[in-house]
Amino acid sequence: MKLLVRNLARETTEEELRALFSTHGTLQSCTLVMDKETGESKGFAFVEMPKVGEAKIAIKALNGTDVEGSKIRVKKAEDTAAAKDDAEEK
Repeated sequence: MKLLVRNLARETTEEELRALFSTHGTLQSCTLVMDKETGESKGFAFVEMPKVGEAKIAIKALNGTDVEGSKIRVKKAEDTAAAKDDAEEK
């Protein structure tokens, strides 16, 4: 399950995210989104966890948690391709 992690402090690193989420299960990938021009974090990331049950536990445990002074928001990432298809059908 792919998760969207928002409201990250600009100082939060990918390694810190990996450590935070790995306490709740296996990580398939962790991608901190960076600004191409400045090289700084944009304040959000995608974390992929292969086991849905572990991902749901991570969401419940980490959503609203304070990380480096920022209350992070964690939720299931929307599949933009599927969302686009749904919008076109309406």
